[in-house]
Amino acid sequence: MPKRIIIVGAHAAGCDAAAAARLTDREAEIVMLTNERYAGYSRCGLPFVIGGHIKNFQDLIVFPPSYFKMNKIDLRLETNITNIDVKAKTVNVQYKDGHEESLQYDSLIIATGARPVIPPIKGRERQGVYVLRTIDDGERINQAIGEAKSAVVIGAGLIGLELGVAFVERGLKTTVVELLPQVLPAMLDKDMADLVQRSLESKGLKIVTCKSVNEILGGDKVTGVSVADEEIPADIVVVATGVRGNVELAEKAGIALGETRLIKVNMRMETNVKDVYACGDCTESIHLITKRPVICQLGTTAVRQARVAGINAAGGYATFPGVLGAAVTKLFDIEIGAVGLTEAFAQRTGIETASMTLSGKTRAAYYPGAMSIRVKLTVDRETERVIGAQIIGGEGVAQRINALSYAILKEMTVKELAKAETCYAPPVAETWDPITLTAQALLRKLR
Repeated sequence: MPKRIIIVGAHAAGCDAAAAARLTDREAEIVMLTNERYAGYSRCGLPFVIGGHIKNFQDLIVFPPSYFKMNKIDLRLETNITNIDVKAKTVNVQYKDGHEESLQYDSLIIATGARPVIPPIKGRERQGVYVLRTIDDGERINQAIGEAKSAVVIGAGLIGLELGVAFVERGLKTTVVELLPQVLPAMLDKDMADLVQRSLESKGLKIVTCKSVNEILGGDKVTGVSVADEEIPADIVVVATGVRGNVELAEKAGIALGETRLIKVNMRMETNVKDVYACGDCTESIHLITKRPVICQLGTTAVRQARVAGINAAGGYATFPGVLGAAVTKLFDIEIGAVGLTEAFAQRTGIETASMTLSGKTRAAYYPGAMSIRVKLTVDRETERVIGAQIIGGEGVAQRINALSYAILKEMTVKELAKAETCYAPPVAETWDPITLTAQALLRKLR
């Protein structure tokens, strides 16, 4: 009898888990269930369709229906999973036409993702208030832009800023409102965040920090938001205040949650219940530096966890080491990236830090098109190991963040980083890479 693997969820985590399971076991019966109309698309691309960089939402589909057919994966869309019984090893499914079925499994992978959190703001039920998580959400926002002149985005995390930029690119007068004193609070320290904010404001995006939205104003339809004592007009309001893992199904089935209130797993992505695995935004990770549980809801984390879950669910063996939280984005014409701990977060976890920020150029200064780039390195003062990096620049940010991710993973010290050999040619790089220069400056500071 071939093994039956059921996967709940069909996006980054679900699809990569299915792909890995299929490579591990050619014979297994793989059933994928999702409550959405589309499977296997990139949520990360949604703001860039709205901004007009990507032609349409269908272009975001990474796993087309043909993929599932070719790999003999039984994909069932618009299904509602009502219950998981881990003793009987069954999943109860309710289909769109109303009929219900109980499916038996040998291995179960929970990849239920996350959903947007809408804080209890007065007026949040008005027409014209949106969240952005699915293609359907994206299409609704895209349609609303046609008749809109102004927008307010609540929350200045990655999605909030990417959307704010998209609205400005589409010609809307846009304001982003953030409760905390800076933009990108989870990703950057305040000194780097302030640079990003100034750059965005110079391109016409209005940003309000340290303030919360008191009320979303209007009749049936939104007309604006009230922030502190000010009323900001808006035809569109998007709430981008973060997501919460969909763990209710797992919790009801008796699957343990960790201290972050996401599903707790071991290194094989296995839950506390035998033959039940979890991966993606609904799952807790371990931070490689602090060795503590952490919420890391990135697409890269989802697919890496999913591959491990898929291999193990299909009878193979793989482990997931943990996360550093490497992230990058592009807002207007600047790239922003970070990996490891911010200085603020490191200090909160009791690590004494030292850091250095330095500006350099992405190519030889005399070469046309050379752009500025700013690097911030943070080390553990005691061991002098690199524990975090933040970079803002006109180009070449992602690959530098990747290089620093390798450095942190291999527990490099700032001294080793300062001695690293880098390449040079006027059209593509400076003689001394900005990372090397920053490391050298930090080393002098420590000495």
